Amino acid sequence: MDFNNRQAIYLQIADYFCERILKRQWREGEKIPSIRDTAVKVEVNPNTAMRTYTFLQDKGIIFNKRGIGYFVSEDGYKKTLQFKKQTFVKEELPKVFQTMDILKMEPCDLEDYFKNFKKEVNN
Repeated sequence: MDFNNRQAIYLQIADYFCERILKRQWREGEKIPSIRDTAVKVEVNPNTAMRTYTFLQDKGIIFNKRGIGYFVSEDGYKKTLQFKKQTFVKEELPKVFQTMDILKMEPCDLEDYFKNFKKEVNN
């Protein structure tokens, strides 16, 4: 996994987990990789991986079955979607709006770009 310097590593790993849940690669009730396996896979200290799991558990996205492992919560998809939308609106959208304002763009100017993006993603 390639990390950037703009965000804490455990949050970048959490974003990766959220993406897997939102793409339905990990489903509600499904067991996810262990902390140790995650640390090895993304090449981080197990304490960093543990911070990711604690963060997602605090959000209600995953839960721990003692002695068995971590699982996606029964409402994990819904909670992930809600969390990521809140994060996008709070952190990313203001930057987009600022750039649009500087470029004298309106939301309707983005419609064709978004439609083309959706076509490319779905193909």
